[in-house]
Amino acid sequence: MSEPPNPLGARIRRVRRSRGLTLAQLAVAAGLTHGFLSKLERGLASPSMASLGRITVALGTSQVELLAGDERDVETTPGAPVPEAVHRAGEGPTGLYGLGRARLLTTGDRRLQPLLFEGENTDPGEFYQHAEDEFIHVTAGTVVVDRGPQGVVTLGPGDSLYLGGGTPHRWSTGGPEVYRLFIVKENPRASSLSSRPTSS
Repeated sequence: MSEPPNPLGARIRRVRRSRGLTLAQLAVAAGLTHGFLSKLERGLASPSMASLGRITVALGTSQVELLAGDERDVETTPGAPVPEAVHRAGEGPTGLYGLGRARLLTTGDRRLQPLLFEGENTDPGEFYQHAEDEFIHVTAGTVVVDRGPQGVVTLGPGDSLYLGGGTPHRWSTGGPEVYRLFIVKENPRASSLSSRPTSS
């Protein structure tokens, strides 16, 4: 089956499938209609930023990752060597990531997605939860990470946190200053290349 022509719609569809969600399940989780999401995935509709925000929370991903789909979705053959790539300072797609902003530091379907994040939100917002592991390293400021049932942990410069897949998490500033994180996530698209579902 060919992918939809719209990069954003294609990306949403692939992440949804990697999560094992049907359109109907995503519609309920995001509070949007099945018909709208179907049109969106087929490139026949465009989401508002509010709708896109709901979709990212439901998928456990971020707006910058979805919006950068046209630059990132260069498919690789399962089992083939991943080509090396150099990314210079300041390069990479940037955009919203939760309640802050981030820059992606890779392109293509690589197994890991490193990014730089910056935020100053005092409200942690909604919990994100996804099957992939995630590593967080604080480079500046103080961040309070709420891990739901696993409790709250406060991190400062030089501190790191490894979040296992399935761990609910959200974070906010632990002080008045901007905090900066280096984050490495597993790529749901790359991890599912060899077992891509074939039905909605």
